[in-house]
Amino acid sequence: MSQYAYLSEPDPELVPILQSPPPPPPADTPAEGDVEGQRIFLTRWMNEGGRKAHESILPKESEYTVKDYRIPVENGEISVRSVVPTPTDNDELFPLLFWAHGGGWVAGDLDTDDYPLRAIAHEIRVSVVSVDYRLAPVHRHPTQVNDSYTALKWASPNRAHLSVSRLNKPQAVENAPILRADVKKGLVLGGISAGAHVASVLAHRARDDPFFSHRPVTGHLLQVPPSLHYAAQVPEEYKCRLLSMEQNKLAPILTAVSMKQYWDSLAGDASPSLPEISPLLAAHAGLSPAVLQICGMDPLRDEAFLYNDLLVKAGVNTQVFSYPGLPHGFSYIFPDFVQAHKWNEDYRVGLRWLLAGTAEKAQ
Repeated sequence: MSQYAYLSEPDPELVPILQSPPPPPPADTPAEGDVEGQRIFLTRWMNEGGRKAHESILPKESEYTVKDYRIPVENGEISVRSVVPTPTDNDELFPLLFWAHGGGWVAGDLDTDDYPLRAIAHEIRVSVVSVDYRLAPVHRHPTQVNDSYTALKWASPNRAHLSVSRLNKPQAVENAPILRADVKKGLVLGGISAGAHVASVLAHRARDDPFFSHRPVTGHLLQVPPSLHYAAQVPEEYKCRLLSMEQNKLAPILTAVSMKQYWDSLAGDASPSLPEISPLLAAHAGLSPAVLQICGMDPLRDEAFLYNDLLVKAGVNTQVFSYPGLPHGFSYIFPDFVQAHKWNEDYRVGLRWLLAGTAEKAQ
């Protein structure tokens, strides 16, 4: 039995929902095999949930500026969105949070996490860039990571000690004054679900890339991260710890069958044991500090806890927040739950912790 099996015991607020008959599927539910229809349906469902869950904490529009951009990537273009806090003076610059949305690599867009990111930008005083990476199965691995990495580099010029007036000069990086981001104040990679997988892979890439030697990633924030393809070759000593995929196989929101379908859509014919598909199997020494948010009723629970333990073993500082008896992504579906409020608070505590570490090193 998994050492975390007790975390599957349903949260008291979830019990009556589990005991109620499930609602009938919506009339516009797409047919099995309708890839584009399923993408549209799932994206709309996630986006509506995200807006409803966070509209009560949305800051006034005067408190931030939102802008979308198109940037070139290999064989195409993608969109990114910036959310920049309203500065208190012309020279104020902010740390940077780079964000990847969830959706099983097959759904989601810039609107999926838009409301919570607006709130985070305002409350934490951090400039946010989110990426609309191309989706599987039309675009398989490594497209999602490659698109996101290109966007990360677009957002990450070294702006230390540059005032906005200096940045407006022609020789300055073109997007610097718009983002108002100084990565010397902090560069955090974050994401939820599939986006957390992307953020994890980006953290490993950036660690080994000379481009980031003078602008290193200073933290990564992983919410309900998938880190191990179900068909990956796993060391024998790990197998006894990876039982939640079976224990929580019929959990609400994300089932084991659905997760396997998402993995298949992402990986295609690529080896499931590649570290950029299964980042749990990568080398972790030298990574930036990490924050993980893990749900007890999630099929991904055990691999997330194991991933954390491997980070710690490699000398990486981590902070873990767990939510007993609650399924994958519950805070978007049940925003009034007590634990959903805790999730949002932990998100902020974790991000502040990552940024505080950056500030300490700068002193």
